[in-house]
Amino acid sequence: MADRTFLVLGGAGMVGFEVAHRLAVSLKPERLVITSLPREGLEQATARLRRLVPPEVEIAGEWGDLFVREEFSHLERRQLLEDPASRRAVFDDLLGPLDAAYERSRLARLIAAHRPDVVVDAINTATAISYQDVYTAAILAERDLEALVAGAEVPAERLARHVETLIVSLSMSQLVRHVLILDRALSEAGTRLYVKVGTTGTGGLGLNIPYTHSEDRPSAKLLTKTAVAFAHTGLLFLMARSPGRPVIKEVKPAALIGYADVGHRAVQEHGRPVLRYEAQAETLGDRLHLRRDPGGFLRQDELCLPVVDTGENGVFTKGEFEAITAMGQMEFVTPEEIAALCVQEIAGRNTGRDVIGALDGAVLGPSYRAGVLRARVLEQLRALEEHTATHSVALGQLGPPELSKLLWEAQLLSSAFGTRRAALEATAEALSAAATALLDRDPGLQDTITSLGLPILQADGAVLRRGPFLRIPEVAGEVEVPMGPEDRDRWADKGWVDLRPANFARWQGRLRAMAAGRGGEEQPGSAGAAPETSLSDRIEIGTVVAWVLANELGGYRIK
Repeated sequence: MADRTFLVLGGAGMVGFEVAHRLAVSLKPERLVITSLPREGLEQATARLRRLVPPEVEIAGEWGDLFVREEFSHLERRQLLEDPASRRAVFDDLLGPLDAAYERSRLARLIAAHRPDVVVDAINTATAISYQDVYTAAILAERDLEALVAGAEVPAERLARHVETLIVSLSMSQLVRHVLILDRALSEAGTRLYVKVGTTGTGGLGLNIPYTHSEDRPSAKLLTKTAVAFAHTGLLFLMARSPGRPVIKEVKPAALIGYADVGHRAVQEHGRPVLRYEAQAETLGDRLHLRRDPGGFLRQDELCLPVVDTGENGVFTKGEFEAITAMGQMEFVTPEEIAALCVQEIAGRNTGRDVIGALDGAVLGPSYRAGVLRARVLEQLRALEEHTATHSVALGQLGPPELSKLLWEAQLLSSAFGTRRAALEATAEALSAAATALLDRDPGLQDTITSLGLPILQADGAVLRRGPFLRIPEVAGEVEVPMGPEDRDRWADKGWVDLRPANFARWQGRLRAMAAGRGGEEQPGSAGAAPETSLSDRIEIGTVVAWVLANELGGYRIK
């Protein structure tokens, strides 16, 4: 295979390790990189892999948190949220400018450093994001705000901690930022294939799941995990429909995943050993103490029981494992089966278990009937334009900002010249003069454009025709901004109707490219009507601008 470097995110976990093992044995890449949150887990996994895989496969490892910036990757999230400076840095990475957050991201730097051909993501992303307990954070923030409204003194640092912790614990903003960073990093690294090992959040069970994380059934925390898991699938679905990205696949187990080991060991809860105390009798009264001082009980030793370790899913006793894996309950699937599916998908075999591929086959796409009706709608709109002597071009409410600017400029070309051929036979200066004259003759057209928030930059670049508000520049909270020649050019390119000859020269370049078709030559038959070409010599403004969106902004569908 051409793939030389494989990166397994979460490769020290139960599923991730089996994926890494099978990749090394079956595909024999030159280099296999695995990641782990704790350093100890990474060291154990890499040592074990080196004993199991062919010696010619280089094994490398990286440890730390991939959801934060590089400098925070070896710190616990609890530490970050307790310190005001680091908490605000997390806030900025989550909600601040994407470019800056990308440059600081541990995940982005990791992918850039190794430039993997294939990435298998076995991190339980839904759990990592949803189990930050936004519900407790919301209660604490609400209590502080209620006290503040009631006139009580609330320490400023405590209020800031609770409110900021609530904001940075919100699941969707974290997931969206994570996927945007991942998408950019994979694209820049030239990664061929990304496989996500996802989750349903409930092990395949529905809202009647009896295994919960609180008294509610199902718990809000558990349903948040499911919501994040399928929101993640939705974002991966969009990545798979975006040009210039790797092939995107997702394997989504819908059962308990197990098992890693069976043994007689000390029981732990929240990372601490459970101690065994001698029970005491208590006569029930009108009060019941939920917790008492352990010092009043006779301590015996650490509680040890026969248990099965299911990795990230937890440790279960015989009774628990027997119940949860029983027929009609969660049942279970093994890490080796998941790993085998991942390797088959990487090798190009269709397993039928790719969730993204299944969604592609299930979603409802464009229809023939809608295409026929599209022509009818356009004809009705053209008739209304003629009847009312108005121009149905753009309102400015459909983004990006360039769309309205491009549509109105295309309308000026269409009204003044009619066809691409005529527009190409004139000079850029003649196009500029004709567009200016058209607006001078038809003040209604000019006023329509400017009233919608699109200013018109005159041919000399020194005068701006405008209405009471401008859509571009868009600066939150500002009513006035400085403007120099560079600002003018940037804003004109973004959302101003630009009458300068240089802009019309750019339009002529576009019209030539549309006429050239694929390969720079005219082609007969259906080949001459490829999606990236305009279908008519007449300047149909929507079709022309769609070509610009596809070829200059990269905005087009591939499925």
